[in-house]
Amino acid sequence: MLEELRIRNFAVIDRLELRFGAGFNVITGETGAGKSILIDAVELLLGGRADPAYVRAGSERSQIEGVIRLKAPARARVMTALEREDLVDADEPHYLTITREIRLRGRSTARVNGVAVRSELLSEVGRELFDIHGQSQHLSLFRPRHHIDLLDRYADLLDIRAGLAKMVRELTAIQSERRRLRDEGDARRRRADMLRHEVAEIEAAELDPAEEKALEAERNRLANSEQLAQLAGQAAQLLNGDERGAAAVDSLMDVSAALQRLARIDSEMAAEYETAESLAQQTQELALNLARYAAEVEHDPRRLDELEERLELMRTLKRRYRVASIAEVIAYAEAAAAELEGIEEGGARLEHLQREEEQLLRHIGDISARLSAARAKASRALSAAIMQELADLRMEGARFEVTLAQAEHPAGCIIGDKRYKFDAKGMDDVEFMLSANPGEPPRPLAKVASGGEAARIMLALKRALAAVDQTPILIFDEVDQGIGGRIGAVVGEKLWSLSAEHQVLCVTHLPQLASYADRHFRAQKDLRAAHAATEVRALTGEGERIEELAEMLGAAGAAGLESAREILAAARARKGI
Repeated sequence: MLEELRIRNFAVIDRLELRFGAGFNVITGETGAGKSILIDAVELLLGGRADPAYVRAGSERSQIEGVIRLKAPARARVMTALEREDLVDADEPHYLTITREIRLRGRSTARVNGVAVRSELLSEVGRELFDIHGQSQHLSLFRPRHHIDLLDRYADLLDIRAGLAKMVRELTAIQSERRRLRDEGDARRRRADMLRHEVAEIEAAELDPAEEKALEAERNRLANSEQLAQLAGQAAQLLNGDERGAAAVDSLMDVSAALQRLARIDSEMAAEYETAESLAQQTQELALNLARYAAEVEHDPRRLDELEERLELMRTLKRRYRVASIAEVIAYAEAAAAELEGIEEGGARLEHLQREEEQLLRHIGDISARLSAARAKASRALSAAIMQELADLRMEGARFEVTLAQAEHPAGCIIGDKRYKFDAKGMDDVEFMLSANPGEPPRPLAKVASGGEAARIMLALKRALAAVDQTPILIFDEVDQGIGGRIGAVVGEKLWSLSAEHQVLCVTHLPQLASYADRHFRAQKDLRAAHAATEVRALTGEGERIEELAEMLGAAGAAGLESAREILAAARARKGI
């Protein structure tokens, strides 16, 4: 669960601290108030692109920090990545703190539990914890290759499918070995003698793929130590300057300062200013590194002789086996050892592999057939569940179908007296189809769903998959786009129902939807400061919520407040509170 979100100098947000709760959290506010900026901030925590444009005007850096409480089963999945990177907080193992900093000039930084990490790790962790649905994210529904995964998750088939994938990997290895054995000629014995000699020679050398490059680099440094120290020192002196000349670093910093002033007058020169600023910083760092390098250069003739002998052995082996690298020499030895084993086993091994291949193809066929039957049954249940959800969302005439298709193939898995094309997921091609209007034949989802329909279909899928969806935090950004107030309450109730299994955060402009919130936040702009700032605060008490709902309705006075009160009361009645 996302418990806390702290934001500093991000876009139109000056300083903000929010505490979200379990259940259904809703963020409302006028158009342009900055509601969706919160979603942008969360996406940055999950490895999104750190654009300096996000830095608030007048600031040098932005900082976003999220505190997440980890619960099973997501905690176990996240711990795999955290333990691999040694990022587990021993004092708070059930909590995860992610921090992202964006600098106006220079690199952004990412931290997990206070330790600097790559943004790719944030993405890896984020996929396990968050599922963000905005208008752009609906495209995931339109990719047929993902449909089989959604269906299998609904049907609880992922464990069976994992077993099938393992069998397919075993089959691929067997088929590869069979091809190699069949291609061997009559000269097996002579070939085996040569292979034994080659494997022994290469093993005796005790090679390491990374060793050659490291030895060459060390040899080059030792052989040229005096020149390296001289050149590095000279370059550092040119960058830092002395009594005979100006420093390149200072000159670049002067250029950056001039361009900064220029960019303030002409914003089209901002990119040139950013380039100059980056060059100045990089040049300053370069000068420091060169000075440090010059001081650390070593000279050791005895070590140099040892390096030359070892490198000559590696060159000899590469020439002998006609390869370009030590890694290829090692790979040659591994392949030779495997080939030698195959030759020695002879025809018996080939016959054994053929029997294993046929047996695996039958096992794969059996599991694929079971998967296909389970999918067919689950597809009917999923279609019925989604059509019921769509009917609730005022798409009564829509027809949703899950199509399964198979294709025969002469080298495919064996089912009875037929063979079918297959992969690690089985033999089915799965695609979601939709007829949005009565009388129209079902067509691929991407070709028939409008923006509003896509939002409702996504919500219907989430509802149908809620029990098996293990992503703990669901975020919906303007999911009500294209949905009118008539079904806002229905959408609100369905989103609220998802919060039984997930923490749900939603940005919305519909009062009927917002009335189902367990925790309601209002975003508004403060125009009193020199730079407009977005403020977000939790609404406390029924009176504040009623006032906000009335504003969302656009109804002033007692009548508007009464309408808002009725909407809130209706939602509470549906929630049973």
